[in-house]
Amino acid sequence: MITRRGTLAAAIALLCELGANAQTRNDATGQQPQRANAAVFKHDLPNITMEDWEVTVSYVDYPPGRVGQPHHHAGFVLAYVLEGAVVTKISGQEERTFRTGEMFFEPPRSTHEVSSNASATEPAKLLAMIFARKGVPLTMPGPA
Repeated sequence: MITRRGTLAAAIALLCELGANAQTRNDATGQQPQRANAAVFKHDLPNITMEDWEVTVSYVDYPPGRVGQPHHHAGFVLAYVLEGAVVTKISGQEERTFRTGEMFFEPPRSTHEVSSNASATEPAKLLAMIFARKGVPLTMPGPA
C-alpha cells in the first residue's frame, strides 16, 4: 500500500530525475551546470491532511507566444520548468519569469493569474505536479 508520504516522495523523486535529465541537456548546450548538492527549490507546504489525495504529474507545453487564461487548481501545485522560460503570476505573489531548472509553488485556493511563454519564438515546457483530492477537477477557469 502506498502512503501519502510515499506518494509525495515518489513525485519528488520523479521531479529530481527529470531535473537531472534537463540539466544534462543544458550542459550539452554549454550552459553552466548547477552544483549537484544545490537546492533547486525549497518552500513550506500547506498544513493539510492528505487523506484520499493523489498527485497528478503532467507536461504543460507553451508554444512560442502562448498566453494562458487565469485559472486555479484543486489542492496545490509544484511546477518545474523543463525548457524555455515561463512568466507566472500567482495571487499574492509577484509576477516572475521562471527559466529552465527553476520551480514555483501554487498554494491551495490561489489563482494562476498570468501563465505565458516568455518568448515569441522559442517553446517552453513545465512539469506540473498537482496534489489534490481524488476525483476532483484539477484545473478550473477563473479565480479561486
